[in-house]
Amino acid sequence: MRANPLQPPRAVNARDPKAADLPSAAPAPDVPVHVAIIMDGNGRWAKARGLPRTAGHKRGADAVKRVIKGAGNLGISYLTLFGFSSENWSRPQDEVRDLLGLLRFYLESELAELAEGGIRLNVIGDRKRFPPETVKLIENAEARTASNTKMTLTIALSYGGRQEIVAAARALAEDAAAGKLDPAAIDEEAFARCLFTAGTPDPDLLIRTSGEQRISNFLLWQLAYSELVFTDTLWPDFGQAELESAIATYRSRERRYGAVTN
Repeated sequence: MRANPLQPPRAVNARDPKAADLPSAAPAPDVPVHVAIIMDGNGRWAKARGLPRTAGHKRGADAVKRVIKGAGNLGISYLTLFGFSSENWSRPQDEVRDLLGLLRFYLESELAELAEGGIRLNVIGDRKRFPPETVKLIENAEARTASNTKMTLTIALSYGGRQEIVAAARALAEDAAAGKLDPAAIDEEAFARCLFTAGTPDPDLLIRTSGEQRISNFLLWQLAYSELVFTDTLWPDFGQAELESAIATYRSRERRYGAVTN
């Protein structure tokens, strides 16, 4: 991490986790292993400048590139970005079409750089709602970067946390009904293996931009013990400096996991 990061964002909330069977209280490590971000504020950024929402989404895509580079510079191993929620399909069709076009453009234009940079791409969510050509681009990008190990970039598309939990519960129920699984063997680890994020550590830090202070159906299971940082910065203005500022706030926290300080 670069020396002298910026001061923490002025809008910050933390949750005090309560649970047993977790590590005892300890200061947060200098750099979180896994950072998740709710990218919010594209529309407000555009509106403030008298521009169409599409312009905000395009500038937001530039911020994605900056943050991926910044996360790599800081040594973050896992970066998860909330790109498109399952609820976003209800937005005006013109906006949905523009977002899908921007996604296709990103997958086509940035794939070579991701591959060369050692970044593994992973997409989670309901792919059935995407056009076949978009699904093919996603699958190609995942296959091409599958062996990369510098950082895992997960993008949540057509994703909802409740949807994910229901899908995991259904998968376990089907296995139990088929005699493949003893219901008594279902525990947190078994459940986590059925989530879209299986094999990925839970986020240490969640950042939400634009001043909103909610998690909006994002990684509901995985965020149980994450540190939460909310910043007023709109997503199109977010970059490495703002990422370092959020990490500075994270470093000031004591992660108790339900334990007490000595």
